[in-house]
Amino acid sequence: MNYLPLKLLISILLFCLSFFANAQAQNETTKDSISNQLNEVVISREKKTITNLNGNIKVDVANSVYSTIPNPIDLLSKLPSVQISSDRENISIVGKGNPLIYIDGQKGTINDLNALSVADIKTIEIIKNPSSKYEAEGRAVILITRKWSKKDSFKTEISEVASFKRNYNNYLGFNSSFKKDKIEWKANFNYNRRNPWENHSLEYEMPKASIISNYDVTANSNVKEYVFGGSVFYKINEDDYLSVNINGKMRNDTFDINTFTFNQNQNQINNILTFSENSSSKNFINSFINYSKKIKAIDTKMFIGFQGSNYNQHLLSLVQNNFNDTAFEFSQNRDQKFNVDVLSGRIDLEKKFKNDLNWEYGALYLAAKSKSDYDVFDYENNQSTTFEYYFKEANSAAYSQLSGKIKKVNFSVGLRVENTNVTGKYSNESSDLVDKNYTNLFPKVQFSFSLDSVKSINVDYSKSISRPNYSSLSMIAAYINPYFIYGNNINLGPTFMDVLSATFQYHDKSVKLTIYENKNPIYQDFVFDKETNVMTFTSKNFKKESGYNIEFTLPFKYKFWENTNSLIFATNKIEDDLALFNSSKTYLYYYSNNTFNLPKDFTFVLSFWGSTKQKEGVFERGAMLIFDLSLAKKLGKNWNCVLSYNDLFKNMIYTEKFTINAISSKVRYLGDANEISIAVRYSFGKVKDSEFKQKSVNESENRIR
Repeated sequence: MNYLPLKLLISILLFCLSFFANAQAQNETTKDSISNQLNEVVISREKKTITNLNGNIKVDVANSVYSTIPNPIDLLSKLPSVQISSDRENISIVGKGNPLIYIDGQKGTINDLNALSVADIKTIEIIKNPSSKYEAEGRAVILITRKWSKKDSFKTEISEVASFKRNYNNYLGFNSSFKKDKIEWKANFNYNRRNPWENHSLEYEMPKASIISNYDVTANSNVKEYVFGGSVFYKINEDDYLSVNINGKMRNDTFDINTFTFNQNQNQINNILTFSENSSSKNFINSFINYSKKIKAIDTKMFIGFQGSNYNQHLLSLVQNNFNDTAFEFSQNRDQKFNVDVLSGRIDLEKKFKNDLNWEYGALYLAAKSKSDYDVFDYENNQSTTFEYYFKEANSAAYSQLSGKIKKVNFSVGLRVENTNVTGKYSNESSDLVDKNYTNLFPKVQFSFSLDSVKSINVDYSKSISRPNYSSLSMIAAYINPYFIYGNNINLGPTFMDVLSATFQYHDKSVKLTIYENKNPIYQDFVFDKETNVMTFTSKNFKKESGYNIEFTLPFKYKFWENTNSLIFATNKIEDDLALFNSSKTYLYYYSNNTFNLPKDFTFVLSFWGSTKQKEGVFERGAMLIFDLSLAKKLGKNWNCVLSYNDLFKNMIYTEKFTINAISSKVRYLGDANEISIAVRYSFGKVKDSEFKQKSVNESENRIR
C-alpha cells in the first residue's frame, strides 16, 4: 500500500495548523504587548522547550519531556536536524556533517555522551556557525550545558530500554555521581545487547566491458556492547582545578551475511549464493588529564591538557560460494586487524580586557600512528596474501581569536594555522607510498548587528577542514561476492570548505542564506580490476562541491502545543572529471516537532522529517518522509517512562544513482528504523552542586574509528 499521499496530506495539514496557530499567537502577543510591558515584573511566562537564535537551536531539556529519555544518544536523535546512524556510533547535522561535541564548553566525544546522565543536562544547543574559538574541523557544534547547585550529596540512575525492531534490542544503563567538599567522582556502566538487521542491493553496469551485475545482501548481527567511564575532579580553589578521566567501549559482534548475485560478463552468466560467517571486535579507550589555573599577575586563564586514545578492530570472515545451484565451496578465510594510537597535548590562554574585549590564543600538537594487518587465504588458488600497512600523522596548530562588542555590533575575528605531515608505507617497501606535508590558514569572522530589540542580522565567513577517519585510511575490506568488495582508500586527503552565511532574526523566527564551496569532497567510487574481474566500492576525493541553501526556522508555542518547523531549500552540485554530471536542482528538507503537554504529567510528541528527490550533479537520491511518535509519563519524583514508535510507515529507504569511471550504478538501502520501544528510568539521591569539569585535548578524536 502506498502511504505517500496520506503522509504528504498529514504534513501539509500540520504545517497549516502550525502557521494558523502562530498567527493567532502573534495576534495575541500584539494585543497584550502594552500590558505585558507594564506588568513584566510580576508576570512569569512559561519557557519554551525549543528556541531559535540566528538559526541555532537551543533545547530546554531539564523542563521538558526530553528529560525522561534514558540516554543522551536517544535524546539527540529527537532534536531538530540531528541524525544518528543505525549503529549509534555516528552523529550528523543536516547540511553540516559530523558536529563537534562540547560539554560545559569543553570538547568531548560520543563516548563522553554515553557517560553523561540525561538528568544532569540543563540545555542542548545546536550551533551551525561556530566561532573561531572552535577548532578548524568544526562546521557545527553540539553544546551541552549541565545543571549546577550548591550542596554536597550523591545521585544514582538506573535505566532500561526495551526496543523491538525486526529483532529485539536491550539497553541497560547505570550512572552515579558523588560530591564531597572539593572532590567529585563520576562513574557509569552500560550494557547494550543489540540485534541489528541490514539489507541493501546494488546494480551496476559497465557497457564498454559488457558487464552487468547486481546483488542483494542481508546481514543479521548479534552485538554485545559494554560502555564504561570513570572520572575524578578536584577543585583546588575558586579558579583552579585538576581532573582525570577515563572512558571506553568494548564491542563484540557476530554476523552472518547472505548474498545473491547475478553477474554477466559478455556471454558468461553466473548466479551465485554467497554465505559468510563473521566475527568482529571493536575496542576503544580514551583517557586525559586536565589542569586549569588563573595567572593573577597578568589576569589570564591557562589550560594545559594531555590525552591518549586507542582504537583496535579485529575482523574474521569465512566465505563460501555456490555457483549456479551446484554446491557451497569455501572461497576465502579472511583475517584483518586495525589498530590506531593517538597522543596529544595542548595549551590554551584567555585574557579579558576592561573594554569588553576577549583574547584567546593557544597551541596544539597531535601524533597518530596506525597499523593494518591483512591476511587472506584463497581456497581456489590455495595461496595466502599477507601484508602490513603503517600510517603516521602529525598535526601542529596555533590559533588566536579576538572577540568583543563595539556599540551594537558583536564581533569575533580569529585565525588558525595548522601543519600536517602524513606518511604511509607497506612493511616490505623501503620508500613511503604516501608522503604529504601541508600548511593551511583557517580564518573565521563573525559579525552580529542588532537592528532593534526584536530584529538582528548575523554575518559570518569561515574556512574549515574535514579529515578522513583513521580507519578509512586502512586496508580493511569487506567481501560481498566473488566480483565485489567494499574497501578503503589509503590515498584519501582532507576536504577544505569555504562557507559564507547571513541570518536575519525576527523574534524567535529566522531565515538564513548559506553559500559554500568544498574542495576535494569525499564520495563513493568504483575501481575495477581487469585481471581479477573484481570491483571495489571505495571512496575518493572528488573535484568540487558547491551550492547554497535557504533555511527557515519557525518555532512557536500556543497553549499546550509547542511546535518547531525547519525548512531548508538546498541546491548542491557535486562535480568530478571521471563522473557523469546529470543535473543539479533545488530540493527541500523539512522537519516538524509537535509537543503536546497533556494533563496528569503526560506528554505526547509527534515529529516528522524528510526530503524531496535530490539531484546533486553526480548523485541522484530518492525522496523520504519519516514519522515518529512518543508518549511520556512522569511517575512521582523518581520514575520516568517513555513509549516510542519510530518510522511509523516503514519508510526509511535510501536510494541513490550515479555514474563514475564509466560504471553506472543504483543503490538501495533499507534502514532498520521501524521500532517500538519502552524506556524506564529510576533515580535516587541528588547532586546539587556539580563542579565537575573535563576537557578533551585531541581535536581529531572523532576520526578514531
